[in-house]
Amino acid sequence: MAGHSKWKNIQHRKGRQDAKKGKAFTKAAKEIIIAAKSGGDPDSNPRLRAAILAARDVNLPKDKIEAAIRKGTGEDSGGDFIEIIYEGYGPGGVAMLIEAATDNRNRTVAEVRHLMTKHGGSLGETGCVGWMFERKGVLSFDKNKYTEDQIMEIGLEAGADDVTVEDESIDVTAALADYGAVRQAFEDAGLEIMESELGFLPQNTITVDAETGRKLMRLVEDLEDNDDVQNVSANFELPEELLAELE
Repeated sequence: MAGHSKWKNIQHRKGRQDAKKGKAFTKAAKEIIIAAKSGGDPDSNPRLRAAILAARDVNLPKDKIEAAIRKGTGEDSGGDFIEIIYEGYGPGGVAMLIEAATDNRNRTVAEVRHLMTKHGGSLGETGCVGWMFERKGVLSFDKNKYTEDQIMEIGLEAGADDVTVEDESIDVTAALADYGAVRQAFEDAGLEIMESELGFLPQNTITVDAETGRKLMRLVEDLEDNDDVQNVSANFELPEELLAELE
C-alpha cells in the first residue's frame, strides 16, 4: 500500500498490485504467519483477523489459511519468518516504510538497501519516519454504485475512522482493531467491496513533481517485486500532470 489512494488506484490500473496469483498467495500466507505469532485465535487477535480477511480477498484456500496459522503458532514447522520494518527516504525526501517478512535478515536488508540506493533513496535509523504512519485497513467502494452518504452512514456507525472520495472510489479507513467489524457491517448491508488493503497510512502527504513521481513509482514497483517485501508505504501524492499521463 502506498501512501495515498490515488497512488493505489494507479497501481491497480497498471496491473502492478500483486499481478501474479502465486505472489499474492505468498504474501497473504506470510502475513497470517506473522500475525499468528501473537496468538492463533482471530477473535482475540485483531491483526490475525484482518490478515485472514485479506487472504480471503485474494482467494487463498481455507486449508492454506489454516496451515499458515499453525505455522505462526508453532504447531507446524515452516513459520520461521521474522517481521522487519525498514524506514527511510525516497527521492524528494519522501518518507517510506517497507514491511518485510523474511527468513534471512541479512539478505533482505542488503536487497532493500540496494534498491533504495539504486533509485535515489536511502535507509534511515529505526524511528526516523515511523511516527508519520499508522497501521490501518482500507476498504474501497465503487463511487458509481454507492453514494458518499451511504458509505459514511454505515462506516462511521461501525467504527471507521474516515471516509474519503477519490477519483474512482470511496475509501473507508479503520484502525486495525476495528477493521473486522467495519468490514462486516458493509457485508451485512450487502455492499460490494471493490478492494481492500492492510498497511501503514501516512498522517500527512506531500505532492511531488512529475520527475520525482516517476522515480518514486519505479522504486515502489521494484520493492514490491522483491519476494521478501510485504508492503510499501510512502507519504506522497502524484501531481495532476503525471496522473493525467497515466490515465
